Amino acid sequence: MSNIKTIALAGFLGLALMPAFAFAQADDDDDDNAAGETKAAAKADAPAITRASKTVPELILGSKDDEFTVNQKDFELVAGQGYRWKITSAAGLEYKFMTDLFRNVWMNQIVINDLEVHMNGAPAWLEFDSPGTINVQFTAVRPGKYTWSVPDLADKGMKGTITIK
Repeated sequence: MSNIKTIALAGFLGLALMPAFAFAQADDDDDDNAAGETKAAAKADAPAITRASKTVPELILGSKDDEFTVNQKDFELVAGQGYRWKITSAAGLEYKFMTDLFRNVWMNQIVINDLEVHMNGAPAWLEFDSPGTINVQFTAVRPGKYTWSVPDLADKGMKGTITIK
């Protein structure tokens, strides 16, 4: 019986110590990116991620004076950060807001007139049939450059980009 205990103990210790060797990393100097900047320096330059949701500048589609204007075209976000984004229709046109961003974030909720919509997936688009605001709450997950537009009015300047770093 003592031989079985000895073998079991040796097997257990072997398994317990194996991950330390499996995850060991040799000293190397390939931690530089294409610009010669180290990973540590790149992380130091990145904005801090907080547990609280940050506010994205409001996107206002149209105005009383110009139905085809937008107040801001380009937005910059940080991967891993939670955000709240107000998207507002300020004119009388029907706007169909589309973006490929929604398929690349973790969507928490959409709020319209204090009514919450929780989803298990991305919305295809947000549609404004009259002036109003839709609040979108999400966490930026996948870095990249995404587009947004009001498809029928993109040629009139109602389009832009959302960059997640």
